[in-house]
Amino acid sequence: MAGVVIGAGGVGLAWAAAGADGKVAASPTAGTKGDSSGFTLLGTMTLSGSNRPVGSDGCAGRSGYDDILEGTSVTVYDASGKVVAEGELGGGIRKGTACEFPVHVGHVPETSNFYQVEVSHRGKLTVSVDDAKAGRFAASLG
Repeated sequence: MAGVVIGAGGVGLAWAAAGADGKVAASPTAGTKGDSSGFTLLGTMTLSGSNRPVGSDGCAGRSGYDDILEGTSVTVYDASGKVVAEGELGGGIRKGTACEFPVHVGHVPETSNFYQVEVSHRGKLTVSVDDAKAGRFAASLG
């Protein structure tokens, strides 16, 4: 009986998703770069030991790490290596001798079990879709 109920629910959802012309609308999680659908990849980028003050609370990289600062590009790739979203680092916050930058990349299509994330040109790091959605992406340098 449960299978009949689940099956009937699936048919009902399919009918509800179909427009007047009978075509099924695209899934809101099947977005592409620049699309408003998908999820937001959250996390941090920590730069240890090579930072400089910026304003009263901020910081940025130096001595070979001067590409790590607020506004630095963050690129997200899907499992096939295709760029699916782009964002940037937020403002750095001093944490002792380290500098911690928030990572926030919106509109990542939920089309892979894992993603690769690259900050600046510093190499790709792999993160699962669950960790990416839960704000558990973490990168570090220095």
